[in-house]
Amino acid sequence: MFYVYILKSLKDNGIYIGKTNDLERRLSEHNGWQVSSTKSRKPFLILKYLECKTEKEALSLEKELKKGYKREEIKKEFNL
Repeated sequence: MFYVYILKSLKDNGIYIGKTNDLERRLSEHNGWQVSSTKSRKPFLILKYLECKTEKEALSLEKELKKGYKREEIKKEFNL
């Protein structure tokens, strides 16, 4: 099972979208110093995650959610 997840930075209220096969581990990595692209924006909360059967499906969904208009829909959904 793979997951596409949406994180909210408690520092700047921005969002981060990613994919993983282990949500707990990945959130821990984002809130630690292991992810260079997010280390200056921690701590993070998981706002939402979606389950995918395959990594290919997760990659496709992640790309879709990262598009500008989809990001705006996500921000509206969570009042960001």
